[in-house]
Amino acid sequence: MKVNQIYVNLPVKDIQKTKEFWTNVGFSINEQFSDDKAVCVVLNDTIYVMFLTEEYFQTFSERPVPKGDTTQVLVAIGLNSREEVDQVVNAAVANGAYQHEEPQDYGWMYQNSFWDINGHGWNVTFADMSQIPQE
Repeated sequence: MKVNQIYVNLPVKDIQKTKEFWTNVGFSINEQFSDDKAVCVVLNDTIYVMFLTEEYFQTFSERPVPKGDTTQVLVAIGLNSREEVDQVVNAAVANGAYQHEEPQDYGWMYQNSFWDINGHGWNVTFADMSQIPQE
């Protein structure tokens, strides 16, 4: 069995600010799945992030929405180069996010990370699979 699409659902306080943030970072919006309760950010043709108002998110889960000082998930996304990694993180920080650690360079893999305007953690990576150390 193989998954053909991924939808990550995350709660937010303000849909419009979230939409503006991710558009300014460089991602497109699927307007077909967006309204005043949700915004669908397109990561690629098969991977999407559904940012839902906290109230709307609560209709999908019996558990309470985590507060800002709680980490429920860190989303890791892979890009095509180190430059793209830094471009996304720098754009996120310029639009209100904050970097939560210094970039990590492992030679074959590079990662940078930020907390978005809603407190969600993002690890942005580039990996050169041909350079993975052989044990």
